[in-house]
Amino acid sequence: EREAGLFSELKLAVPWGHIAIKVWGSQRKRPVLCLHGWLDNANSFDRLIPLLPQDFHYVAMDFGGHGFSSHYSPGLPYYHQNFIFEVLRVATALKWTQFSLLGHSFGGSVGGMFASIFPEMVDKLILLDSAPFFLDSNETDNILTFKRRNIEHTLQVEASRKSLRVSSHEEILQRLLDNNSHLNRECGEILLQRGTTKMATGLVLNRDRRLSLPENSFDLVSKDMFTQFTRSLQANVLLIKAIQGFNDVMRTNDGRKEALFFIVDTMKSILKERFQFVEVPGNHYVHMSEPHQVAGIISSFLQSQPKTSKL
Repeated sequence: EREAGLFSELKLAVPWGHIAIKVWGSQRKRPVLCLHGWLDNANSFDRLIPLLPQDFHYVAMDFGGHGFSSHYSPGLPYYHQNFIFEVLRVATALKWTQFSLLGHSFGGSVGGMFASIFPEMVDKLILLDSAPFFLDSNETDNILTFKRRNIEHTLQVEASRKSLRVSSHEEILQRLLDNNSHLNRECGEILLQRGTTKMATGLVLNRDRRLSLPENSFDLVSKDMFTQFTRSLQANVLLIKAIQGFNDVMRTNDGRKEALFFIVDTMKSILKERFQFVEVPGNHYVHMSEPHQVAGIISSFLQSQPKTSKL
C-alpha cells in the first residue's frame, strides 16, 4: 500500500486568488481529477487514493471557498457554473487535454456537468453516491424558490458583519457531526485538518459562509434536461451507489427512490455499454469510512479499456 503521506500541495493562481490542490503520483501518468462534496475539501480522498492503481496521477482540488482555496471576492456570489469554470482552470493550468473525473456527491454533479459541456476532455467519469446532474423530483417548481433563496441568503451573510466564529476543536467537530449524520468521528477529523485554521484562541472554519445553503452551489435540472445532457456525454461512466447513502439531492424527498430509478434507467438507455451501475454497502461517506468497499471497483474501471456505444 502506498504511504498516504506521499502527496504534494500546490496552489494554482486564479483571478481571485488561488485554487489549492493535492497531488499524488507522477505527472507523466494519466490524470484523474478528484472533486469533493459540498462543504467538504480535498482531504475527502485521503483514504481512497492510496488504494487506487499507481499508474495514474491523482489531483484533488479544493473548490473555491472550501479548504485551502481562496474565497470569492465580496459581492461575487457562488454558482454551480463557477465550479465548472474552476475544473477547466485547473485542467488548463496543468496542461491536460483529456483526463478522468472522480466526484463525490456535489463534486459528481460538477464533474458530470463539466463532462457534458466539454465532452472531448473527459474519458471516464466516476460518481460516488452522486449523479452527473442533480435532478429535482419536484422539478421546475423549486427552481425559482432556489434562485430567490440564493440571492437573499448571500445578501444576508454579506450584511452580517459577524467576526469569524472561534471555537474549540471539539465544538467544531461536534457541529460537523451533528450536521452530517453520515460522517463518523475519524472522517470528520480528516476533513477538519484542511477545513479549519488555528487562531490564538481556538479554531475557525476555512469555508466561505456564503456556501452554507445548498442552493448557493447546486444546480437542479428537469428530467428533459437530464436526458439531453446525458446524450452529450462521451465518457465511460461508473455510478457507485452507497446503499445507505442519499437517494435524492433534495433530502426532503430522500425516502423516495424515483429520482434514482429515473437517473439509472436514463443513463443505461442512452450510454448503453458505457454505463456501469454498482451498489455497495455503506453510507454517503463510504469512500472515506470504508474506502476498500469502492477502491476495487474504481480501480478496475480506471484500468479498463474505454468502451464506445454501438450506434
